[in-house]
Amino acid sequence: SILLRDGMTRAPVVRFTTAKRAAELKFFVEDPLNFEILSLMFNKSSRFARLQGIQCAIAGKNLYMRFSCSTGDAMGMNMVSKGVQNVLDYLQSEYPDMDVIGISGNFCSDKKPAAVNWIEGRGKSVVCEAIIKEDVVKKVLKTEVAALVELNMLKNLTGSAMAGALGGFNAHASNIVSAVYLATGQDPAQNVESSHCITMMEAVNDGKDLHISVTMPSIEVGTVGGGTQLASQSACLNLLGVKGANRDAPGSNARLLATIVAGSVLAGELSLMSAISAGQLVKSHMKYNRSIKDISQVINSS
Repeated sequence: SILLRDGMTRAPVVRFTTAKRAAELKFFVEDPLNFEILSLMFNKSSRFARLQGIQCAIAGKNLYMRFSCSTGDAMGMNMVSKGVQNVLDYLQSEYPDMDVIGISGNFCSDKKPAAVNWIEGRGKSVVCEAIIKEDVVKKVLKTEVAALVELNMLKNLTGSAMAGALGGFNAHASNIVSAVYLATGQDPAQNVESSHCITMMEAVNDGKDLHISVTMPSIEVGTVGGGTQLASQSACLNLLGVKGANRDAPGSNARLLATIVAGSVLAGELSLMSAISAGQLVKSHMKYNRSIKDISQVINSS
């Protein structure tokens, strides 16, 4: 697993009386010469919040400013919101005619499927890969490399394109993300964008082995704050070796958790895709159906 990017976002929306004035603020905010003062205002809200950049979008006389910042081991939404408020207070003195409509204008974008997260990333952006040997594909997964590659192309890529999917080029990343989030005290509503994933499969080593990868641009996780402090969730984080804040390298625990999420998704993708390829999906659901009261009997009998 490789972490590609790490930055939580928040995008306030402000309004002016003219589009010209909105554009003036856009140019001011995006001017590299002004980054130092904006960073100073933003960073004073926290020891860990560090402004990375601001991306602007205009709709008429309304300006959306997408702030991105590092947040240490926290998921960081509260942290970035505080920093944004400090910058807005500063900008208000420079642009007294600016009307702050809301601290969040949905250009962030939180808890909603959005192309900006799929393309630009939000939280942690991770790619995870593995090579599955031919004998494992045949003996353990009960299928063939070529069959998996074809299924992935026609289901996860072409099928999702036919459906007009946004970040949904996978088999069931959401299942795994939700499970890990609930177990480790993350915000379950952020499963929406955190499950953005494209699963790729390719035959390698002269077509014998399978190269599988998952690329997830917006995994939003933290190892401090929120539900991470609950007893069971804290125990799970401890089990993974990522509990709390990393004092030696702030942010590394949350980044490691993000790669664990991606690795878990990769395993889940491999499992479900193999079951579908081998024609075992319905059979497995019937065998381990929840209506059976004592599942251990079924497991023992098999």
